[in-house]
Amino acid sequence: MVLAALGILFVRKAVHAALLLAVVMISLAVLYAVLEAPFLFAVQIIVYTGAILMLFLFVLMLVGVDASDSTVETIKGQRPLAWLVGLAFVVVMVVGLTQLTFGTAVGLDEANSGGNVQALADLLFSRYVFIFEATSALLITAAVGAMVLAHRERLTPKRTQASIAADKIRAYAETGAHLGPLPPPGVYARHNAVDTPALLPDGSPAPASVSRVLAARGTMQKTGLRDIDVITDQLGVDPAEMPEEAGKAGATASSEEDVK
Repeated sequence: MVLAALGILFVRKAVHAALLLAVVMISLAVLYAVLEAPFLFAVQIIVYTGAILMLFLFVLMLVGVDASDSTVETIKGQRPLAWLVGLAFVVVMVVGLTQLTFGTAVGLDEANSGGNVQALADLLFSRYVFIFEATSALLITAAVGAMVLAHRERLTPKRTQASIAADKIRAYAETGAHLGPLPPPGVYARHNAVDTPALLPDGSPAPASVSRVLAARGTMQKTGLRDIDVITDQLGVDPAEMPEEAGKAGATASSEEDVK
């Protein structure tokens, strides 16, 4: 538990710090179990480790926190102050640990005589009922305050389909922006992977069909007329001659029907 707690301070990635924090919380739950506190053991595993910490971990994995973000100082002088406070904390911990003596735990049987959960409920709703209710009111106030701060009043009228269409037409007339949605990758191509660009009617790839991130990384698949050439070889026909032949065939069929 101590090693994992120290690892939280020295690892460079936030995801690794969250995983080490999970180790600390699970170790704390084991300590609760050793001290014959099954209710706190279950709450520590289910609520803190299983729910809250996993939520933090998923948020870090989805949003992403770069290691370079931690090097930017938003408050001047925070690094020297952090070192000073950390050094004072280390001194206090060393002094406290040097005076620590281990003995047999007493009072556990008496505290858990009627059951650990029953004894805990009796303490919460008798001796500590005011503190318990004040904590619950504080949490509710914090939740309502977070919702109020996150709420945003609409300053402009809601856009309708007609206004969106008019803006697209105006953008097309001014800048030549694409009117409709961009073509998805793999359209008229031999593969439907996200890195395979769609093919235009002339067989050339459509750059707008592939994410700019993939194009910048150089992972976009090369495609184009060679795919059409392969399909033409497989079919044994030339697509350029198909419209004329189809027209001749249609004219011949119509003339035969007129003769009949």
